[in-house]
Amino acid sequence: MPSAGIVPRRAVQLAALLAMMLAFTAQLVGALLPVIPLFIAASVVNLGLDLVLQHKQPGLLAVLGRIRFDVTVRQLLRDMLILVGLLHIDGINPLEEQAPLTITLLLFYGTHFVCQAVAVLVRRTRSLPFVTRNIDAGELRLCDAPPRILSRQTGRRLLRFSVPTTIGMMVTAITTDAYWGGIGLTVSLALSAGGTLYLGTWLLPKKRVVAEQQALEWLDNWLAGYRPTVGMYFSGGASSAYQANMWLSTLASLDGNPIIVLRERFMVQKIEATDIPIVCIPKVANLMRLEHSTLKVLLHPANSGKTSQILRIPSIKHAFINHGESDKLSSCNPYAKAYDEVWVAGPAARDRYQLADIGVEDKDVVEVGRPQLSPIRPHEGAPAGRPTTVLYAPTWEGWDGNPGNTSVILAGENIVRELLADENVRLLYKPHPMTGSVDPRAGAANARIQAMITEANGRRSGTRPGPEAAAELARRAEELNALTTSAFRKSADELERMRLQGTPDEGRAAAVADAVTAWEEAYWNSFPEWEHQIITTARPGIFSCFNQADVLVSDVSSVVSDYLTSEKPYAVANTSGMTEDDFRANFPTVRAATILTPDAAGVAGLLDAVRDREKDTLVAARAELKEHLLGPSDPPSSVRFNRAAMDLCTKADERRIRMENRLSGIPGQRSQEGVDGSETAEHEATGTSDATAGV
Repeated sequence: MPSAGIVPRRAVQLAALLAMMLAFTAQLVGALLPVIPLFIAASVVNLGLDLVLQHKQPGLLAVLGRIRFDVTVRQLLRDMLILVGLLHIDGINPLEEQAPLTITLLLFYGTHFVCQAVAVLVRRTRSLPFVTRNIDAGELRLCDAPPRILSRQTGRRLLRFSVPTTIGMMVTAITTDAYWGGIGLTVSLALSAGGTLYLGTWLLPKKRVVAEQQALEWLDNWLAGYRPTVGMYFSGGASSAYQANMWLSTLASLDGNPIIVLRERFMVQKIEATDIPIVCIPKVANLMRLEHSTLKVLLHPANSGKTSQILRIPSIKHAFINHGESDKLSSCNPYAKAYDEVWVAGPAARDRYQLADIGVEDKDVVEVGRPQLSPIRPHEGAPAGRPTTVLYAPTWEGWDGNPGNTSVILAGENIVRELLADENVRLLYKPHPMTGSVDPRAGAANARIQAMITEANGRRSGTRPGPEAAAELARRAEELNALTTSAFRKSADELERMRLQGTPDEGRAAAVADAVTAWEEAYWNSFPEWEHQIITTARPGIFSCFNQADVLVSDVSSVVSDYLTSEKPYAVANTSGMTEDDFRANFPTVRAATILTPDAAGVAGLLDAVRDREKDTLVAARAELKEHLLGPSDPPSSVRFNRAAMDLCTKADERRIRMENRLSGIPGQRSQEGVDGSETAEHEATGTSDATAGV
């Protein structure tokens, strides 16, 4: 059964498509009969509808483009119908009056196609073999991008520039005076020709960036000057950026000069605020230039198809750090054996790899803890005088179709229903960003859960924060956006963003961290304590939600491991079909959890244990499990992580020295060096040089 939001959207799209077909039909009928009021109304509505759809339903117009009914064909058809209509209107001379209009219209389309060709050339000249952020790239001659309507929005440009033509032609249809049509066409032609000439200025030397080879040489020089030591390599889809973002603060605190290496151009803006230099290198051939840099170690928070390409560089040591640890098989991917080392949080993950028997040797597993968990506050006891805040953070459905991956499909609605039935519960619902990306049932269940929460809020009432709370949130959001440079003008392209996101100001990272903290505080203060929240945006982050929650409900996922650092009560939904004993035996992360069945029968007992510390029988178990999953607290995880990075850098140096010694010790090379040395000595003894030896 499709979700509630899909049917209306499809209905709107079908209605819009039907309206456009009716407009074309009415325009044709009005032109041939002719029925001037119908002809004029259909012509105006047809163009107006296309303009609206360009903004509201671009996906629908993309479908029309695939059947060769794209914007150029549609506008050309509209203009041809207008000319046909004018031919059938008495009082307009086809030869003396309409012929000039037709010629001018053809000139307008000619300039449109020329403008499109110039736009293609401009886009090509404004594409570098890499993209940077937090790096001063002024030597590349970066400049602002041309207006988007000229360089990238072909359809909108044609439609908007056609408006004067349509208006002029309609006035001609009313007055039978071709003068007005000529005025409209002249304005459209001037707009198109002027836009083409203006766009062409970006092809002049003053506005052109350096050539590809010069750009690559600049990158080599920058790497040589910056001398990176440890970096993070990341490749993935738009919704996977969180996997890299969770490691930013840890990477920034490492000794040496950190760097972030990306592969997808769009990902440069998906990385959150950081002072670490970012380099995106899409092509493999250019990526290989890192072999000649000082980069020693790359950390990998995720596996991807492009990971194998960077692993081909032998001078760099690679460590898999993952983006979270859980008991699921995805946390023990056989791909891990491709890395030099696998870094895990604690003993549990080490045991998991050995039990999985996937080829990862125990000597290559390094326990480093989870240094990014420091913002999570410890348990402060049961809530008093306020609602019990429950965070329901289910994971997504995964790739393998295992019903135990996510509770959303089989148990989510039951869990939420039970929680909403308790008047003293405040629910925070934060689903995984990839929920529904594989299994439509998960997306549909997610939509129904959100509808349930919205409906429950409608039945609640109470004191709400005053307007000053919303004003404070808006102020903090503005400050944060200004610090993170996340707002660009609409026409900005990646080169303009590179220029704007150059070397960050000193101390910006600390300012951003403070701004995020202030924003999160303002965010939570802008809502009443009794109101349920649906959180589907990246901010507030999951750790901020942890600090608000008194108890977590989740699935077998890394969320559970991270939440355990607070030692607060938590529950895990068992939708795997296993018995509770087997479930606890197979997944160590749930050993200190309340287990919820698909019917959510254990929710009431969970809430009782949260509200009454004497009923919480799992306090000691959580403390023990925390150390088993995350490792000891002394030395701190940040210290262990940095030590592991420096140790791996040392191994990279040792490998480089071995290779240099091996190359210098090759017999053929030694023999050739001996010959060269003998010839040199002989020349010196006889007083001859290379220049005279052959004479």
